[in-house]
Parts: sequence; C-alpha cells; structure tokens
Amino acid sequence: MLKEFKEFAMKGNIIDMAIGVIIGGAFQKIVTSLVNDIIMPAIAIFTGKVDFSDLVLTIGNSPIKYGSFITTIVDFLIIAFSIFIAIRSITKLNEKTKENMEKIAKNNKGFKEKEEEKPEPSTKVCPYCFSEIPMQASRCPHCTSNLIEETIEES
Repeated sequence: MLKEFKEFAMKGNIIDMAIGVIIGGAFQKIVTSLVNDIIMPAIAIFTGKVDFSDLVLTIGNSPIKYGSFITTIVDFLIIAFSIFIAIRSITKLNEKTKENMEKIAKNNKGFKEKEEEKPEPSTKVCPYCFSEIPMQASRCPHCTSNLIEETIEES
C-alpha cells in the first residue's frame, strides 16, 4: 500500500499541483500586501479612514467586521483578475502555437506531395545492352534489339 501511495504521489500531475499551490500561496501574500499596503491606503485618502479592517458595525454584542470583508473582496478581485490575465495569455499563446504547428504540418504536407509528384520517366533501359533509350522506342538504337517482342513475351 505504501508503494502504491508513493507511485501516486510521484505522478507528474500531483507534483504540478503541489508546485501550483506553493506558488499560489506566495502570490496570495504578494496580493494581500498590495491590497493592505498600497490600494487600501490610496482608497483611504478619499474616505478619510486609513485602516479598513477596523471598520466594524456593532449590533447588540455582535461585531460585524465589514471593513475586513471589503479588504478581502478587493484581495480576491485582484487575484481573480491576475489569474484571468494569466490564463488568457496562456490560451492565446497555445492558440498561436497550434496555428503555427498547423502551418508547419500544412507546409510539410505540401512538400511531401511535391516530392511524391514525380514525373513519368521519359527513358528506359534496354534489357540487352543496358543503354538508356526513349520510353516510346520499339527498337534499341544501340544494339537494334526489338523491344516490342520483349514486352509481348513478358505478358
């Protein structure tokens, strides 16, 4: 059972996913810092409040931390937009790569078709003297052998 788990864990998809989670965590820290340290203070210039996470609405004894919620929403929107841009870029890159591969395949196919389109031979070899003679010749001009009888006998 341990061997099966090791094989499962070492598959490429699991390792790729683990790397994605690690990079995603690091990216999330960057975006959180961007939101908390740059975007929210810039918004605070217009609202007059420096720290949104301190915004609390108290109803009875229950605090509703809507400022922290607003910060989290901005954080999420930035991450979602970043992922959208990345996936869009990758999709465009994949489409261009696919188009280029199709063009290459089409060009190779045309090249192969040109190679395969060999013209009909215009000469043949005399079976008696092995000289090259025109394809339509019925008698060899070199050894004067009758080539028509040869083809009749072969048939």
